[in-house]
Amino acid sequence: MKKACVILANGCEEVEAVTPIDYLRRVGVEVVAAGLDGREAVGGHGLVIGADAALDDIDDEEFDCVVVPGGGGGARAIAGSEVATAMLKRQAAAGRLIAAICAAPALVLGEACGLLAGRYFTCYPGLEGRVPEGRFEPSRVVVDRDLITARGPGCAGEFAVAIARVLVGDEKADELAAAALLG
Repeated sequence: MKKACVILANGCEEVEAVTPIDYLRRVGVEVVAAGLDGREAVGGHGLVIGADAALDDIDDEEFDCVVVPGGGGGARAIAGSEVATAMLKRQAAAGRLIAAICAAPALVLGEACGLLAGRYFTCYPGLEGRVPEGRFEPSRVVVDRDLITARGPGCAGEFAVAIARVLVGDEKADELAAAALLG
């Protein structure tokens, strides 16, 4: 069974956090929702999201994928966390999948972790200039080998399906997309 970690931080964009957790669990991926500041996070719009574990307690575990939701406040919090950035750098060094959406590709993967040099990526409109070493594409979702990025909350379903496609294959990802009425 594939295993994924979704990092939850106060100020995250709720739909970008909950959609990957939900969709990946639907296709049989073991998902650990990991709170940056304990066992819950308060999203940017006030929704309280419960975490399965505190990131500090599981950051040394190996995951097939680490998902970084956006939302300006959440992305800034993750970018400022030594635990989270070290985890992401280890994930990248091991060649394991990293998925980030909205502000997270630019603020976390680019600025904080330096993981976008020469890589194709997308992010929330207007933040691409913060990653001059990366190769920005204005697509809704961009897959570059072991890196998946997406633009924002309206892309959360497509983003989660793209992650599922890598983790569990085309057939299950297509079934997920059809069941979620993603076209």
